[in-house]
Amino acid sequence: MRNPPAKPSQLITKEFARQLNVNYNNKRASLTAKKAEKEDANAIWYSLEELENYIHYIKTNGTKDGYNVDGIRFYFGVYPDDEKHGEKAGLTTLFLVPTGKKIDNSTTKVQSFALKQEAASSDIQSLEPMNYGNIGRPPSLLY
Repeated sequence: MRNPPAKPSQLITKEFARQLNVNYNNKRASLTAKKAEKEDANAIWYSLEELENYIHYIKTNGTKDGYNVDGIRFYFGVYPDDEKHGEKAGLTTLFLVPTGKKIDNSTTKVQSFALKQEAASSDIQSLEPMNYGNIGRPPSLLY
């Protein structure tokens, strides 16, 4: 029998999550809605299958590109205001970008590794970001 997963250290209370969502709705989404004259998304949903597939994709292809993939950065964005994006035009989106460190296989680097502080992770430009989560109907949800 497998051990249960460790409880993540980044968990927050439901009350704090609710407050963050209320703050977003009051400070950001209301500004967008006034400009766009339509309700903006305040939540984005990805299925576990989509996320697991993306994680597998970035780990596999990141290794091929010489990276040690160590995370995903979540970016907020706004779709361009054009017909190509239909009902999403001008609305908020959330896209995912893999992060990691370039693997340096040189012997010199390995020998001096202990003397140098490890570089911070950065966005991996050679891998495609993931977008197009589901905003649901209607787009605005209350946590």
